[in-house]
Amino acid sequence: MALYDRNYTHATTKSSYAREIASVDFIKKTYQLLAASMIAAAAGAYATMPYAETIMQYKWFIFGFELLMLFFGLGMTRNKPGLNLAALFIFTFTTGVSLVPLLAFLIGAGNGAVIGNAFLMTSVLFGALSLFAINSKTDYSSWGKPLFITLIVVIIASLVNMFILNSPVMHLVIGAGVLLLFGIFTIYDTQNIANGAYDSPVDAAVSLYLDFLNMFTALLQILGIFGNED
Repeated sequence: MALYDRNYTHATTKSSYAREIASVDFIKKTYQLLAASMIAAAAGAYATMPYAETIMQYKWFIFGFELLMLFFGLGMTRNKPGLNLAALFIFTFTTGVSLVPLLAFLIGAGNGAVIGNAFLMTSVLFGALSLFAINSKTDYSSWGKPLFITLIVVIIASLVNMFILNSPVMHLVIGAGVLLLFGIFTIYDTQNIANGAYDSPVDAAVSLYLDFLNMFTALLQILGIFGNED
């Protein structure tokens, strides 16, 4: 999912001067859409939580629809005001639905508090990394390719562990790797937004939302594992 709208070969080439004159209104709209996306995801999770068992049965179908919206729905509606917003909220609502099995598992295991803790920790981490990226004088545009390669490695490792190894230790290591990776992605994407690398606040919001979602999911899994050990 994190591959959406990221140019890994030439993402940010504008000078620090361009960063300073980047539209404050654009950034404001981006974060407003990010907040609205989180609300849509929360609504998706809340509305479908009573149907967790059904969602578990159709989780791959839901995940497939999620990918379809990410790579085609959002792409086809890009630069189409109104439609791109609808696609954004359909996508984020669906991501909330796809989290239901994990959330239901944590609640059923008596670790419901982990959900709030993970969201709070993700919010603090995301905010700190965003502020760092905006105020940093370092250019992170060259990080695109290494991040992309690392992402592919993490995806492959996740699939191997899911279908072959089934190792809790490996699951924990992968979760930590995802948290670190998307923390760096947050810096990379935030600086791109500040440098005016996106044409639409919707596209910018999608990138940041994916960073937040993946960090949140990773923390849920990490805290859930430690909670089960207790």
